[in-house]
Amino acid sequence: MKIIKPFTLLILILFISCKNEAKSITEIQNMHTHLKTEFAPDKRVELFDINFEIADDQLILEGETTSKKAFSILLDSLKNRQLTFTNNVRVLPDTAVGNLQFAVARNSVINIRSNPKHSAELGTQGLLGMSLKVLDKKGDFYRVQTPDNYISWVDKGGITRMNKKDFDTWNASKKVIFTKNFGFVYADKSINSEIVSDITLGGLLQYISEDDHFYEVKYPDNRIGFIKKDEAILYNSWIKNLTVSQENIETTAKTMMGLPYLWGGTSSKGVDCSGFTKMVYLMNGFIIPRDASQQINAGKIVDTDLNFKGLEKGDLLFFGTKATATKKQRVVHVGIWLGNDKMEFIHSSGNVHVSSMDSKEPNYDAFNKNRYLGSKRYLNVDDKMIVDLKDAIKR
Repeated sequence: MKIIKPFTLLILILFISCKNEAKSITEIQNMHTHLKTEFAPDKRVELFDINFEIADDQLILEGETTSKKAFSILLDSLKNRQLTFTNNVRVLPDTAVGNLQFAVARNSVINIRSNPKHSAELGTQGLLGMSLKVLDKKGDFYRVQTPDNYISWVDKGGITRMNKKDFDTWNASKKVIFTKNFGFVYADKSINSEIVSDITLGGLLQYISEDDHFYEVKYPDNRIGFIKKDEAILYNSWIKNLTVSQENIETTAKTMMGLPYLWGGTSSKGVDCSGFTKMVYLMNGFIIPRDASQQINAGKIVDTDLNFKGLEKGDLLFFGTKATATKKQRVVHVGIWLGNDKMEFIHSSGNVHVSSMDSKEPNYDAFNKNRYLGSKRYLNVDDKMIVDLKDAIKR
């Protein structure tokens, strides 16, 4: 059970015990603000957007939320004040998606956008076989939540929607994971056969059978195909035998050298800075937050003096604008420290490449050195924002 912070609880008590029955929108909005700060401070992973109006001497609540706990506290507060109100707030998911509240990505890469239209900004991507929660529907788009809790919109052609029973069956089934940057799923046991689809690094499909050269696999929409065995591995075998080390972080990162920069990209078809670090850690068995401004909140703080001392290979370096008396710190870039005597780090900027913090090196990156904010260590750190995939197969 989540314990409400004392400050938040005090604010609610003050509102509830107030004997003035004047329906002050400002007062109620303040209550909403405190609840949002407590339960949904980051709209990228939790929604609590509620508007208040007064019509015909009655309070009207409009909006949407994914936080049942916060909304329940809000309603109880209004009821305890004996306020008459009409509740038009949508608690997602609701009837818009019915009982098909889950989905699995059916394309090699699905583009997940900030708004329900193809012209909207690319927020993130999902990989073939990725499990999703479905929260809402608008036209041909569904609002989904990815395993890192990122909330945004995907068009219907990219996913196969499921009820909980079918979703649980998919998640529990034996899987094959694709381990190369790019490849194909074939219609038969031959690379000369028709192509079912392309597939990219980290893609997952259901295992059916195998021979010496191919895995037979099934898509979430029941298509059947074949993957070359030298390009994939059984998922459980992969995760159980995965060695988590600084060296493997570097090795994985360097297999992505030259991948193009793509705003919102989290696949081998293109990565932004945090999409790159996310993919590197995913292929080493960890789900980490999506954006650089979220990634900086995870892990253990290192290099507090900002002199690159004490950093270890695999640490994440963050860049942006430092805080001032009037403005908060702004994180806009992230890379991975390589821990060598050249003071090098690897990052996605233009493309994935290696830069240095040493002014004597030919790949010296003065621009990022001048906006360096600090570093975080993820390896061997216990943090709820860093999900170890090995834990899932132990259950």
